Amino acid sequence: MTSPRPDHAPTLLLVDDEAVFRERLARAFRERGFEVSTAGSYDEALALASRESPELAVVDLRMPGRSGLELVRGLHALDASTRIIVLTGYGSIATAVEAVKLGAFNYLPKPADVDDLLLAFSRGPGETTQVTEDFQPPSLARAEWEHIQRVLTDCGGNISEAARRLGLHRRSLQRKLQKYPPAQ
Repeated sequence: MTSPRPDHAPTLLLVDDEAVFRERLARAFRERGFEVSTAGSYDEALALASRESPELAVVDLRMPGRSGLELVRGLHALDASTRIIVLTGYGSIATAVEAVKLGAFNYLPKPADVDDLLLAFSRGPGETTQVTEDFQPPSLARAEWEHIQRVLTDCGGNISEAARRLGLHRRSLQRKLQKYPPAQ
């Protein structure tokens, strides 16, 4: 799916609350022949998709208001054939699994450019890149962060319940969640 057929411009819905990033990515897709609609929120995206269901969608995970995971669920309910990629700067295994369960086609961490997204759309559902010989296991801090994200997802985003299950004080968990994910 590196470039669309000349007789058909694939439709793409691009949803991200960061306007500069969203418009830069939209411009790159348009230069490659895609018909792009953009939205900055759950409500705006669902309204656009209700009028004309896109073939492809790129959805940011964290947005003000309703999350990208909720949007994946909503877009999938409108049209199960829409291929959705969840894009986030706060990636974790738990949210990737949850996104795929809700109907996402694939999941990519930020920063990602149009070429990364086209490659992800061209793969099969759940298909990932091959692990190379120089694979480094995650650091202890990264493993802890992944575990916290999984427990938080299991608790439906309820920080108090997640803190109880993790044996942490709620404020300690909130401080950990405010930090960026550790490097691999």
